[in-house]
Amino acid sequence: MKSILLLLIGFTALALMSWKFPDNRWKVAKYKNYSLYYTSLDNQNKEAYLTLINNGLGSVKSFFNSPYRETFDVYVHANRHSLDSTWQKDWGMPDFKSECWMVASGVAKKFDMISPARWDSEACEHVYAQTIKTQQLITHELVHVFHGQRNGSPDFSTVEGLDWFVEGLATYASGQCDSLRIAEVKKAIAENKIPKGLDGFWSGKLKYGLSGSLVMFIDKRYGRAKLMELLPFTKREQVLASLNITEAALLDQWKGYIDSL
Repeated sequence: MKSILLLLIGFTALALMSWKFPDNRWKVAKYKNYSLYYTSLDNQNKEAYLTLINNGLGSVKSFFNSPYRETFDVYVHANRHSLDSTWQKDWGMPDFKSECWMVASGVAKKFDMISPARWDSEACEHVYAQTIKTQQLITHELVHVFHGQRNGSPDFSTVEGLDWFVEGLATYASGQCDSLRIAEVKKAIAENKIPKGLDGFWSGKLKYGLSGSLVMFIDKRYGRAKLMELLPFTKREQVLASLNITEAALLDQWKGYIDSL
């Protein structure tokens, strides 16, 4: 009788745990360019996410006029804890805790994101219902995947002095370098509040506008083919040498371009 009672208690405990903690084991669906990993919590969101991902893939391929070189994995995390645990492992940083605005990352073989439907509760600065911005963010990370598949450092871990290019490219190619950001950069130039060197571009409140507009200038000045030629580089000096320009001259010409917009 005692053993039966203990068994019943055990089953009851398992049932309660299953009710309190939904099945978070990964499900997988394979497609042409990627495999989608998600949990049962996102069964109802899967089709919407596929649309976001496929729209992003189409935009990236069209921008570069080139396909992805490899297949990759897309992980839709049910919550921030799941994403942080993954980043802690992937980045070798066991104590890492993400900021509230961090919701996704992309490298050559992997794209991780918190389930967009839960950004309102799991994040700040991002609203799933803002469909254009949500699509641009997904596309931004897919640009990183495309770039990583052509870069000498597929996860960008050994890139030196090129944060502005890595992030600026994703900002520009995803459509996030919009008129509002350009206006903010123009204002900063007029007020002489621009970083003195490239190392300062990916910092501060204007980092997306600064970095994105600089890559925009390179694209307009040198052409899309030259932009593609820059993708393998891991050092700032390689980029400047390919453009045949000094850092100071690049920034001066960029300022002139922004002023002309």
